[in-house]
Formats: sequence, C-alpha cells, structure tokens
Amino acid sequence: MQTSTQSPSDNLLAPYDLLVVGGGINGTGIARDAAGRGLRVLLVEQDDLASHTSSASTKLIHGGLRYLEYYEFGLVRKALQEREVLLRAAPHIMWPLRFVMPHMPNLRPAWLIRAGLFLYDHLARREMLPGSRGIDLRRHPAGAPLRRELTRGFVYSDGWVQDARLVVLNAQDAAERGATILTRTKLIGADRGEAMWTAQLETPEGTHQTVRARAIVNAAGPWVGHLLGDVLRQNATHRVRMVKGSHIVTRKLFDHDHAYIFQNPDKRIIFAIPYERDFTLIGTTDIEYHGDPAQVAIDDDEIAYLCRSASEYFTKPIVPGDVVWTYAGVRPLMEEEVSNPSAVTRDYKLELDAPGTRAPLLSVFGGKITTYRRLAEEAMSHLHGPLGFTHGDWTAGAPLPGGDMAEPDAGAFETSLRAQLPWLPQTLAHRYARTYGTRTHVLVGEANSLDDLGQRICGDLYEAELRYLVQYEWARTAQDVLWRRTKLGLHVGKDGEASVQRWFAQHMEMAA
Repeated sequence: MQTSTQSPSDNLLAPYDLLVVGGGINGTGIARDAAGRGLRVLLVEQDDLASHTSSASTKLIHGGLRYLEYYEFGLVRKALQEREVLLRAAPHIMWPLRFVMPHMPNLRPAWLIRAGLFLYDHLARREMLPGSRGIDLRRHPAGAPLRRELTRGFVYSDGWVQDARLVVLNAQDAAERGATILTRTKLIGADRGEAMWTAQLETPEGTHQTVRARAIVNAAGPWVGHLLGDVLRQNATHRVRMVKGSHIVTRKLFDHDHAYIFQNPDKRIIFAIPYERDFTLIGTTDIEYHGDPAQVAIDDDEIAYLCRSASEYFTKPIVPGDVVWTYAGVRPLMEEEVSNPSAVTRDYKLELDAPGTRAPLLSVFGGKITTYRRLAEEAMSHLHGPLGFTHGDWTAGAPLPGGDMAEPDAGAFETSLRAQLPWLPQTLAHRYARTYGTRTHVLVGEANSLDDLGQRICGDLYEAELRYLVQYEWARTAQDVLWRRTKLGLHVGKDGEASVQRWFAQHMEMAA
C-alpha cells in the first residue's frame, strides 16, 4: 500500500498529465478517476483534505427531495441513480437511512407530498432502498418524541455518509493508483504554454517548487473564481454564488434509528439525524455569504433558527444551551438570478478552456457530494480529447478503500471482524468497522491484544490508529484526526484533544 508521504521533487522534469487543485470531494474524485485511467496525477490542497465545504455537509447521500419543488428533475434523477452506486462502493462509511416527514397540513397538502414521494421512488431504479409509505405517528416509534398533535407522517429512504472520510478514501484510492497527493500545499501561480502548464507550488515549509502538467483541473470549491482570475489569470463564463449552511449538534433527542425531515413555514426544510451514537445533528441553513470561506462560522441567529424550527416538532423544546457543537460551510453554487439562496441549483457546470494547442484548463462550478463520482466521469470526458487517454469509465463498480466486503453490509463485516479479533472491545470493533472497513486489518497489523495497539491516547484512540492515519490518510494535526478522519472530538473533549496534540508534537518527524 502506498503511503501518504509523497513529494513531486524527484519528478520535476517529468510532467504530470493532470494537476488537480482542491482536496475536497470533487478534486479527490477527479484525481481518483484520472489515476485509474493510467494518467500521472498530482493533487494539491492548500489545507487538509475535506477541511472546508466537503466536511460541512448534512452528511447525506440523497436525491434532494426538496429540489423537486424547484423542478430540478434532472439533478434529482442523477443523484438518485448515484445513491446505490455509492452505498455499494463504501458500505463502511455510508449506509441506508429512513427519513420520517411528519405532516403539517398548513404547510403542504398530503396529496402533494405523496406525489413528490412517488416521483422520488420512481425517478431512478432502486434495489437496496425500500420505497416510501405513510405512517401513523401515534403507533410508529418515530412518533414518540414528537408533539402529540402530529399524528400522520411519511417515510422514505436515502443514505448517510461520513463526508470527510469519503473525501479521504477517494484520495487514498487515487494514491494507490499512482497519484501524488500533497496537502497543505498551495498553487501560487502558473504559466500556460503550448501543450503544457508550468506551475509554482508553495510547500508547508514555505519553499517553492515548480511542476509541469499537461492540464489543470480547478476544483477549488469556494475559491474557484479566485484561482481562475488571481492565480491562473484566466477569464470565467460562470460565477460562484456562496451560500452558507450551518448545523448544530445536541445530545441525543430520540432513541430510534430513523431521521426526520421537518418542513418550515419559510418553505425550507431541516433534518434531525441520529449522529455519532450519543448525539442528534440538526441542519441546515441557507444564507448568502460574502466573507472569507476559510472563516465561515455559524451565528446566533442561525442557532436560534435551527432550535426554533426543530422545536415546532419535538415535544421537548430545544434551546441554544442544548447545543454541544456547531459547524458551518460555504456551498459554492452556480450564480443564478434568484433571490432565495435555497432555490439556487445544486447542479454543477464544467467549463473547459482549451484554446488551440494551448494547455487545457477545466474548472468545476457547483455540485453536491452525492453526484461527485458522476462529475468526475464528466470531467474526464471533457479532458479525453486534449489528453488522448484510452481507458474508459471504471469507477461505478469499484469499491473505495475498506469497502471491498463480500456483501455491501457493514453489520455483517463487523460480526466477522469481532470473530477474527475477539480481543477488540465491542465498541472499538464497531468504530473500526464503520470507519476503516477491511482496512482495519492494516490498522491493527499483527496485534493480538489492546496492548499491541500501543499507548492509549484518549478515549478508545490508540497509538496504532494515529500512526495509520499519519501514514495512509495524510493526518497531520489533532484537528485532522478528531474532526475529519473521525468525529472523536465529540467524545473526548478538550483534554482528549490536548493529548492528541501532544502526541503530534512528539512525533513531528513522522508528520514531516
């Protein structure tokens, strides 16, 4: 298995086929697809993988039921087609989830909801996910925490994903297929020549390196416009509209395994989702954003809005004091002439700039996590002519690292893992199975006891896991480990985070 400590310095004279800028879901998805076609790929990310938009989603693999109301039938169909493709590719980090929509007669009539769910069930073929149905909330377990006057509801299927891990697994697969992945490395300039880009990179140490590439993919998310105009000095025919989405996390509000989708009088919806065993995730907001994408944060009004909206449904009101964690991200959506940020399309646009024999540039505008694999395929179809590769589409049936299970069933894999490693505590076996899948065997290596996993750093985090994350998943800080590779930060608190920080401070030579 290829490690994550790579450098382009030995290959400066040998050009890459593709330089991908951006380590979010679109950039890593394109890097993986391209590497699997035999192209020489370099991906650079100015921060950590998934450190911005791609770790700030509602963590759903979904068609987007509410987009039907904006007549986005093509987008919804495309996303629905992808749900089961992705569920099969990485069943350890994504799984089916049933959603309950309590009926509020004053917001949308029941016939309209039934019609929307009928479309949602039939716009794309389903094999793994059950269809929708009506339920009596007075008898269904999902009705227990809801207000008594809510007696009728609907249930439908979508999927759940550990979003930041999806990004890392795409980067990991790309690296194992030959790509070079450089985190905390910034593209600071590039000159376009005949058939070749000459690009300048700034390393984490502040030194500069020069690389050459036959093509550049601008997958910089909220920074796509900045990269085009200020760094690459190119014009764009599309613009990005930044919309902030914020979430709150509370202690667990209900005991069953269903999620909720709540309608609001402003015609928006929010989700309330079982999260990390002991918590409930509530979101999201849609607010125009004009600041620095790297500094985005939830504000008090958003916290109050999410608490108020959820309290319209739950028997026990939710107040800002119940919030134990928040996160916010900027969605880089395509600019449209609509005033409501919720109505801006979540579809994407790929813009290829390939004048004559000059080196091509492909820019990615918009998109959503569910359609990233399709976006990557379309990106490669745009680059097929300029780059002239022969390998066709391949990712639809290829598992991501850790997802190569006999059946797309993480529960069955967990049972098998516990039989093979009976010394692993049940909670740790569950976390490993749901985080690393079959790569758990790489993490534990030849260990035959907990002592063999090394020092316990905090909670159930042992040194072996940290070494694995450094070697194979580009982890370099406590934040990388506790809030992106895992969500252990919710469980170990400030003292645990300080323990992980001390470990990294003592092992800087590993993270160099």
